[in-house]
Amino acid sequence: MTAAAAPGSPAPSPEPGGSPEPGGSSEPGGSSEPGGSSASAPPPAAGSIPGRAGSGPAPWKGWAAVCAVALGIFCLITSELLPVGLLTPVGADLGVSDGTAGLMVTVPGLVAGFCAPLVTVAAGRLDRRLVLCVLIALTAAANLAAALAPGFAVVLAARLLVGVGVGGFWAIAGGLAVRLVPERHVGRATALVFGGVPTASVLGVPAGTLLGELGGWRTAFAAVGVLGLVTLTALVVLLPPLPPTRHIGFRQLTALLRENRAVRAGVLVTFLVVTGQFAAYTFVRPILQDVSGVDAGFVSTLLLGYGVAGVAGNFLAGVRDAYRTLLVISAALSVILALIAVLPGPAAGTTLLLAWGLAYGGVSVSVQGWMIKAAPAATEAASSLMVAMFNLAIAAGALFGGLAVDGISAPAAPLGGAALMLVAAVTVWATAIRRRPDRVG
Repeated sequence: MTAAAAPGSPAPSPEPGGSPEPGGSSEPGGSSEPGGSSASAPPPAAGSIPGRAGSGPAPWKGWAAVCAVALGIFCLITSELLPVGLLTPVGADLGVSDGTAGLMVTVPGLVAGFCAPLVTVAAGRLDRRLVLCVLIALTAAANLAAALAPGFAVVLAARLLVGVGVGGFWAIAGGLAVRLVPERHVGRATALVFGGVPTASVLGVPAGTLLGELGGWRTAFAAVGVLGLVTLTALVVLLPPLPPTRHIGFRQLTALLRENRAVRAGVLVTFLVVTGQFAAYTFVRPILQDVSGVDAGFVSTLLLGYGVAGVAGNFLAGVRDAYRTLLVISAALSVILALIAVLPGPAAGTTLLLAWGLAYGGVSVSVQGWMIKAAPAATEAASSLMVAMFNLAIAAGALFGGLAVDGISAPAAPLGGAALMLVAAVTVWATAIRRRPDRVG
């Protein structure tokens, strides 16, 4: 990312393709560390955030702001994935099949994919703090509306609003660490922000599943709505003003995708990995019950273990090379998903689920690290492209998995996911590692 302008004045707009420095070249293989920056000048110190004139160094404020953004990511991903553990009860109550209930994941993923670049462009010169607060408030309202929905159509309408919040918030928040903490801490701060993704699996999805079992699925949606209001309060209190450092238009986004091969490769890998993941994970409950023979009462406990493993995977990946990490992750997941589709027994299912969580936990921070290295001078634009594809892939994966489950059987979903993971591993090798072997030694 280019050096920030003086507080209160936006920085000049960079070239669409990013920086000519290593990491911003058209080859995916920059020299900066994942999550770091190869900018020509360092970002502002913590506490000296663009748009806050006269603010002095206050590192704790920067980390508090990072924690608030991480809570926002946690709330949004919990909102997006909450139906994963509630497909069966929602479907039974509202009279739809598991495959149709999977649209509760498909719809927000699809909307988030389109809204990531749209919100980034529409935000224009608005303070990013205001934009994030509006988006989290919208998500809270959508979850409360779903809790009161009289039918499945209303639930889907509320899920559409969740997609708007997820896409816009994630696209803007993904590159904020460089503006909140000193340069040497950007990697760890980025891992903390994206720690909200696997932590949503640890606490959000299992807790929502448990609440659904104890008080009904409407209670789970209402609880996430209240969490959104708590998150809004945290953002208002802890996040400093964040005026935009540059204006981003659709022309800049398309030029970045067209001219930067590293960005294109990262977007493609994101699509393959995430589509494969959600083809299987959206239907993890029927897979565990039908293939592994896990009792329905233990599903929420196993999802908790999956999430704990995912948090560990996130922080392990956050300090490693993004390219090599994604190669290992995609190769490992191709094996894990294939095995969980065919190996019977609760012991095998539990072991594979934990390995699944550990491997997938590093995906979000790794693809963000890929984008920062690929376009260090245009991180918000690159992040919006990645987030758009990430969420479109969630929708595609949920849709593909639903068709496989309804049309074939539960094991067909993870088998299809395994095939996509294998293609992703080959793509990472061909586009990032084979081209630059010196970068990953």
